[in-house]
Amino acid sequence: MTARDIIIRAASAAVLAPLAIAGLWLGGWAFAGLMGVAALLLSWEWAKMTAPGAAKWMAAAVAVGVIVPGLAVYMAGISLGLVLLSFGAILAYLIAHAVRRSPIDAAYGVFYLGWPLVLLVWLRLSADGGSWMILLFAVTWASDVFAYLIGSLVKGPKLWPRFSPNKTWSGFIGGLVGGTAMAVLLVATEGGGYLSFAGISLWLAALTGLAGALATMAGDLWESALKRRYGVKDSGDLIPGHGGLLDRVDGLMFAVVVVAAIKLAVDHGLTS
Repeated sequence: MTARDIIIRAASAAVLAPLAIAGLWLGGWAFAGLMGVAALLLSWEWAKMTAPGAAKWMAAAVAVGVIVPGLAVYMAGISLGLVLLSFGAILAYLIAHAVRRSPIDAAYGVFYLGWPLVLLVWLRLSADGGSWMILLFAVTWASDVFAYLIGSLVKGPKLWPRFSPNKTWSGFIGGLVGGTAMAVLLVATEGGGYLSFAGISLWLAALTGLAGALATMAGDLWESALKRRYGVKDSGDLIPGHGGLLDRVDGLMFAVVVVAAIKLAVDHGLTS
């Protein structure tokens, strides 16, 4: 990657990161709007990648199957959201079948994009949800940045050359260290007094960071495998230097599952 590429990536992050953090922290309609726009963009990218000849139909089907469950979590809780997610996948399957595109890809797209969205909404609405959302994003970003920096400097053996030839074991270890350290730092300082993590000790913070970093890199590798399957380099070209939005949040989509599970355990007193 050239110096120009790095500058473009940094500039894109400098614009997008504050917008994301503002939506997460403010909650309410700001967060709902952020999630809604993200769902629409991700559905379009998924449709363009999996059904280029009928992208509008696929995108519409996946978007409905993803957004409706997210709204249901706001209004009635996560249980209804998960039920509607299943119905959304069935609807997407039927629409894709009607337009002669892969119904499995459509149904999987709803689960792949919708499951993280449902958990993100639930996490934000939970007690101290804003703080946990900041923790989630900080661990994901730290994992990505440290993996890139350490991998670029140290290099060494490839992690999974078949699907992601640029990733190395050194970057993988760097990502784990970065994500773990970020979680411990945020919990220990409570974000300079602006965050609250009731019920989470430093050892649990370290576990959260480590597990979140592992999930982040697993999500990145999984999307690399999906892109290889569909024969595309990037999921889109929305973000200069990064590709599509899916290329930017693939790790987050896996990490939220881990962080939400730990938050659920904390809320039920299973970690004390």
